[in-house]
Amino acid sequence: MTTAMQNLECDRDARDAGPFHVTNRLIFSIALPMTLGFLTTPLLGLVDTAVVGRLGRAELIAGLAIGAVMFDLIFTTFNFLRAATTGLVAQAYGRGDRREQQAVFWRSLTIALASGVGLVLLSPLLLAIGLSLMGPDAEVAAVTRTYFLYRILSGPAALANYAILGFVLGRGEGAIGLLLQTLINGTNIVLSILLGLVLGWGVAGVAIGTVAGEAIGALAGFAIVYGRFDKKEAPGWATVLARDRLKALFGLNRDIMIRSFVLLGAFTLMTRIGTALGPVTLAANAVLMTIFLVAGYYLDGLANAAEQLTGRSIGAGWRPAFDRALRMTAAWALGLALLTTAAFLAFGNAIIDMLTTAPDVRALAYDYMPWAALTALTGALAFLMDGVFIGATWSRDMRNMMLLAFLGYVAALAVLVPLFGNHGLWAGLNLFLLMRGLFLLILVPRRAAQAFRPAQ
Repeated sequence: MTTAMQNLECDRDARDAGPFHVTNRLIFSIALPMTLGFLTTPLLGLVDTAVVGRLGRAELIAGLAIGAVMFDLIFTTFNFLRAATTGLVAQAYGRGDRREQQAVFWRSLTIALASGVGLVLLSPLLLAIGLSLMGPDAEVAAVTRTYFLYRILSGPAALANYAILGFVLGRGEGAIGLLLQTLINGTNIVLSILLGLVLGWGVAGVAIGTVAGEAIGALAGFAIVYGRFDKKEAPGWATVLARDRLKALFGLNRDIMIRSFVLLGAFTLMTRIGTALGPVTLAANAVLMTIFLVAGYYLDGLANAAEQLTGRSIGAGWRPAFDRALRMTAAWALGLALLTTAAFLAFGNAIIDMLTTAPDVRALAYDYMPWAALTALTGALAFLMDGVFIGATWSRDMRNMMLLAFLGYVAALAVLVPLFGNHGLWAGLNLFLLMRGLFLLILVPRRAAQAFRPAQ
C-alpha cells in the first residue's frame, strides 16, 4: 500500500512539474479548504471561553484570555515556519524536484521541533515576562499560570504543525490542510469540553485539550507526509543541513518574522490609541475589528492559493502561469472584498447588535461601521500581495514595504487622530492596509521580470 501511494505521488509530481494552466478550479482547490480550516480557529476560541465561562468565575475567563494573548504573541513569532516552507516547497514542486521538497520539509521540521523544545525550557521566563507585561491581579495570574504551564507543552507539536501545513500547502494540497486543521481544532474542542467541563478540570482541562489536539494533528500530519515520500529520493542530512540552504531558509524566516511583528505592532498601536480615547471607544473598536477578521479568513485562503501558484510557476520557469494566477486571484479577492464591504454597509448595524448589548457601545460602533466595512476592500490587495511575495520568496521586499507602510501609518495617525479622533484612527488603518498592498504591487513587474529571465 505504501509503495503504491509513493508511486502515485511520483506520477503526480512528474505530471505537475513544468508549465501548467491556472484555472478557477485550481485556485479554489487550495483557497476554499483553507478558508474552511481557518474558520475552525475562532470556533475553538469561542468554545474555550464558553467552557470556562460556565464555571461561573470571572477570574477564570480573565486568566484564560491573558494566557491566550500570550500564546498568540509567542506563536506569531514562528509564523515564518509555515510561510517560508510553503514558498520553498512550491518552487521545488514546480521544478519537479522531489528531493528538495523532502529536504525543505526536514529542515523546517527540525527547526520547528528545536524551537518548540526551546519554548518549553524557557517557559518559566516567558511566563514571568508575560505576567509582568499584562499586570493581572493575584487570582487572575494564578489561573494564567496554570493555563500557560500546561499549554506550553504543546510547543514542539504546534510548531511542527506549522512546518507540516507549509509543506502540504506548498504542494497545493488544500484538502489535506483542511483535514489537519479540522483534526487539530476538532480534537481540541471535544477534549476541552470533556476535560474542562464534564470532568471539571477547568482551565487546566482546556489547556490539556489544546496540547492533545496539537500532538494528534502533528502525528497524523507527519504520518501522511512521510508515508507518501519516495524513499529513493530521500535527501541525506548533509543536504538537509547544507549551509547555503539553511542560510536561505533563515533569511526568509527573519524577513517574515519582522514583517509579522510590524503588523502586530500596527494593531497594537491602534488598540493603544483607542484606549486613550476612552473605554466605550475601545469597546466599539474591538467589536468592529471582528469585521476585519471575518474578511481575513477568505482573503487568507486566496493568499494561500497565490502563494502556491506563484511559487510553483517560478519553480517551473513558466511566466504565463504566474501572470494568470496573479490576475485571477486578484480578481476574486477584490470582487469578494467589494461584496463584503457592501454587505457590511447594509447589515453592519444588525451585526453590531449581535456582538454587543451595551447601548453606548452600539451607538458609537454604528458611527464607525463604514470605516470597518472598508477594511475588506483596502486590505484585499495587502493579503494577496503577501501571498505572492511569500510564494515567490521575495521576503526582503515584503519586509521593507511593510516597514515603509508602517512609517506612513504612524505619520497618518499623527496627523489624523488629533484632527478627527477615532475617525482618524480608522482612516489611518485603512491607509496602512492600502499602502501595504500598493507598495508591493508596484514591485511585481520588476521582480517577475528578474525571476523569469533565465526561462526566457
